[in-house]
Amino acid sequence: MTAVTPDRRLGDKVYEQLLSLLGSEGFETHARLPGEIELARRFAVSRPVLRQALARLRAEGRISARKGSGNYVEALQPQADIVEFGPLTSIPDIKTFLDFRCALEGEIVARSAQDAAPAAVQEIARRQEAFEQALQAGASGIDEDIAFHAAIAAACGNRFFEMTMTALIAQTRFSIDLVRKLAGPMQAQRRQQVIAEHRAIVAAIAAADPVAARAAMSAHLQGGIARLFGGQT
Repeated sequence: MTAVTPDRRLGDKVYEQLLSLLGSEGFETHARLPGEIELARRFAVSRPVLRQALARLRAEGRISARKGSGNYVEALQPQADIVEFGPLTSIPDIKTFLDFRCALEGEIVARSAQDAAPAAVQEIARRQEAFEQALQAGASGIDEDIAFHAAIAAACGNRFFEMTMTALIAQTRFSIDLVRKLAGPMQAQRRQQVIAEHRAIVAAIAAADPVAARAAMSAHLQGGIARLFGGQT
């Protein structure tokens, strides 16, 4: 298993914080970023950790360095725009989306089982517990379900998988809600089935077994397809 160092995790966090600031007041296009000492103090990190985040932003073309002057915010290039997948518009479209999720999340969970750091595995388990608690309290659990799958994507070690899952949140929420509505009120037996599917995924990741993790994710998502389409493909 390839562990992700705490410094790298912290660098990713600072990257996300800086990214969210770009375009806001003081961080407009062509504006000069505050100096490294000020930014490191602002985010409560060391300068080496800050430099990881800055280097990633420079590599993506979001900022540029000017010798002797500092870092400046660049205009976002067209190729860096966020992908918009658009709404799901028909039953066949929903099935195609769920098929896509099976392929995408099967690969994501296999990589997470192989590469996730212990802290990431704990976060996945924590999200699963929150999902169970929501269902047991009579809530829909949709937000907790999405957070569970997002935690798995965050653990896989490839930000493009994580970004794709983020871009698909609206479609994921819609498809989960539709499955729930068409299947009727969630009965105890079906609730326990979904919980068992999630637990199997967590167990496979914790065991660092990518084959079992992929199989568990496939069983979970195919179960959703079956619940929506009555097992027809």
